[in-house]
Amino acid sequence: MEARKQRVIFYIDGFNFYFGLKSKKWKQYYWLDMIRFCQSFLKPHQELIEVSYFSAVPKDKGKQDRQDLFFSANRLNPKFQLVFGKYLSKTITCYNCKNPINTFEEKQSDVNIAVKMIRDVVLNRTDVSIIVSADSDLTPPIDFLRELKPSHKIFVYFPPNRFSYDLKHKADNYIKLENHPDKFKNAILPTEITLKNGYLLQRPDKWR
Repeated sequence: MEARKQRVIFYIDGFNFYFGLKSKKWKQYYWLDMIRFCQSFLKPHQELIEVSYFSAVPKDKGKQDRQDLFFSANRLNPKFQLVFGKYLSKTITCYNCKNPINTFEEKQSDVNIAVKMIRDVVLNRTDVSIIVSADSDLTPPIDFLRELKPSHKIFVYFPPNRFSYDLKHKADNYIKLENHPDKFKNAILPTEITLKNGYLLQRPDKWR
């Protein structure tokens, strides 16, 4: 009998990933086919079960609309699963003038990633977990999974210009996504995508 392939699930910290791309000025890669991108890293003995993408809806209307286009395009593939956290307002103090500044902060993604990772292992949905983030808050769930199932493989893919020594040392292996520009380039979505209801999705002008 043919041996079963290793089942792989990606867990993508959406804001960590987005701001990594932004820091590299890789805005053309905001419009990315996440399934195709993740599949490009798999070995012949592996199969992609799911890409779990963790994010939140921003308060800015323009950003909301562009994000919705990106999500709608990727949701055409049933392997793309979206998990929402919260986008909350907060006040910080300007370092230079000491005046208060109203800003926003994404919350819950690290908790949602941890819960989803543990759940997928407990339910025997995956053999390999790949974390796309540099958030060191994800080290406790990795420690727990090591105790729960020592044979389970955990890899970390660091978004561009993002790194965590804690995650590096916890993972079975790691890569820096900025070293794989060709995989980004080859996974860009078409400029126009027609949905099943006939609606035409177009790549945002700001992402060209």
